[in-house]
Amino acid sequence: MTDSGTNGSAFDSSLETLAIDVVRGLAMDAPHAARSGHQGTAMALAPLAHVLWTRILNYDAADPTWPDRDRFILSAGHASILLYSMLHLTGHGLTLDDIRNFRQWGSATPGHPEVGHTAGVEVTTGPLGQGFANGVGMAMAERNLRARFGSELSDHHTFVICGDGDLAEGISHEAASLAGHQGLGRLVAIYDDNHVTIDGPTELALSDDAPARFRSYGWHVTDLGDAAEDLDAMEGAIRDAMAVTDRPSLIVLRTHIGHPSPDVDSSAVHGYSLTDDGIAETKRRMGLPEDQAFWVPDEVLDQYRATGRRGGDARRAWEERLASFTGDRAIWDAAQTGRGVDGWADQLPTWDAGGAVATRKASNACLQALLDVVPGLIGGGADLTGNTGTTIKDHGVQGPDCPEGRQVYFGVREHAMGAICNGMALHGGMLPVNGTFLVFSDYMRGAVRLAALSGARTVFVWSHDSVGVGEDGPTHQPVEHAAALRAMPGIRVFRPADANETAAAWRYIVGADGPVALLLTRQDVPVLAGSTNHDAVLRGAYVLADSEGDPEVVLIGTGSEVAVALDAAATLTAAGRSVRVVSMPCTELFSEQADGYRSSVLPDGVPTVSVEAGVTFGWERWADRCVGIDRFGTSAPGDQAMAGLGITPTAVVAAAESLLGT
Repeated sequence: MTDSGTNGSAFDSSLETLAIDVVRGLAMDAPHAARSGHQGTAMALAPLAHVLWTRILNYDAADPTWPDRDRFILSAGHASILLYSMLHLTGHGLTLDDIRNFRQWGSATPGHPEVGHTAGVEVTTGPLGQGFANGVGMAMAERNLRARFGSELSDHHTFVICGDGDLAEGISHEAASLAGHQGLGRLVAIYDDNHVTIDGPTELALSDDAPARFRSYGWHVTDLGDAAEDLDAMEGAIRDAMAVTDRPSLIVLRTHIGHPSPDVDSSAVHGYSLTDDGIAETKRRMGLPEDQAFWVPDEVLDQYRATGRRGGDARRAWEERLASFTGDRAIWDAAQTGRGVDGWADQLPTWDAGGAVATRKASNACLQALLDVVPGLIGGGADLTGNTGTTIKDHGVQGPDCPEGRQVYFGVREHAMGAICNGMALHGGMLPVNGTFLVFSDYMRGAVRLAALSGARTVFVWSHDSVGVGEDGPTHQPVEHAAALRAMPGIRVFRPADANETAAAWRYIVGADGPVALLLTRQDVPVLAGSTNHDAVLRGAYVLADSEGDPEVVLIGTGSEVAVALDAAATLTAAGRSVRVVSMPCTELFSEQADGYRSSVLPDGVPTVSVEAGVTFGWERWADRCVGIDRFGTSAPGDQAMAGLGITPTAVVAAAESLLGT
């Protein structure tokens, strides 16, 4: 053991041993008190956590959001008590009572780490592989900011602890492959190779060679072997990895889950197998008081708290550099907030009524127009940048030779793409955009859900939004996807009717506090009269076309089907009916409006018909009759598919007449 690190650790060897054992004690006591949680991994990784938090990481516990801090991600989020213990000990605001309330209602220490819920938690982890992919995004964000603004403002590393479960999940393969291709030299992942899963030994389902696999991805790999108790060896390997600047690094560490308990190396200790007797025996082995739960001696706490304050000088030095920054400070500030510079919204294009534009193309026009005034914008698509409108022109292609580039080619890696963008967003300085076909949002749903849970400002662009895709057939035609996304809390789903509503959606995106989904057409759709009022669009629904007197029936449409509703309204009006057409691009925003506004759009007692080229599930909240597609699609030209599946003005007229009794 050593008593020194880059930041001058104040721990001597005997105190380090005690400190690590104290962390192990907390890792046993908290899950035991909760009768829930995971003891073993946290116990095994206590020495590694100690090395990272006392010798390696550059952070200031007094300011956990300082932009140039190192990022630490516990991708193996089930070991959350390990992270909470370090945050408590280093002074991030967690109290010992918070540790005692592990996994309880209202606690600051939930079962898995949640960003925004607990100070010092960088990303929400638990679903395995997500944190690993988030780390790739954070490393990409750091490199891009360093290239654009200089190392005086962005100069830090991203560290990830992952386990066999993380590396078994497909998302980690996708993310690791892209990270190697990108040559992310500031990314260090440490693989907790403990040979144990919940079901039993890893050999039940795993026999691949992880080091060889990562070498093939282009990573620098160090196999430390059985060195999980050797603090100096772990520190040396991490520092060596930090010195590798042209590729990401994987450190393989053989650990013994549950060490030094009687249940060491057992699948049982993956959970909370240790009983009172087992915990007492383990504490005897470590020389801790057997009869004291949550024991933290003053000398350990004092040294950890001193360590947590150590980064204050580095933070203050960074603040001085920021104050004397000679570049465009407004650009830096806008990037950090993910917002636009003054007047950014004036750059959004408008379209004249009467033309026809696919909303995917309109979205790309908006994206291109915003790049110079919303400096955080970065992104691309999963091999579909041109198809989805996520091409970024004239701003470089992100990679080792162009780290400042804002066009990212994610390849066919939808799930990792979503999680990488979440990592960019949560890092700060980025407003990431990613695109694929709407039907393939299924591949990335785990990342979308965590974006919603985390409040990550990720922009999901999903084009080819209906059976209007046409000849590709039902495998590529989304029908249930819009409904499924709307069912997810925490994300706003826009399905704009035309180019101008698409511009309004982008105006919302830049000001939003969480993730936004854009559902866009492949096919051209008419630019509608009355769609240029962004304020109306951003109330979620508005009256697009109205009758001269009080309406007898209201037709509600989204996306390309608003034009269908307008055609149906013309037919009904010619037949002497008073018809209102409502465009509802975002049901979530409309549901949040005051009752008075909602009733002004959808008057009480007036029958309503919805039309959307997808399942009718969910529309019963707004409509008395629903015109939709409660089946899978079909292979045919887009207009034929729409007509054959009943998305026609005739069908809407029939639904309205059934309500009107004619």
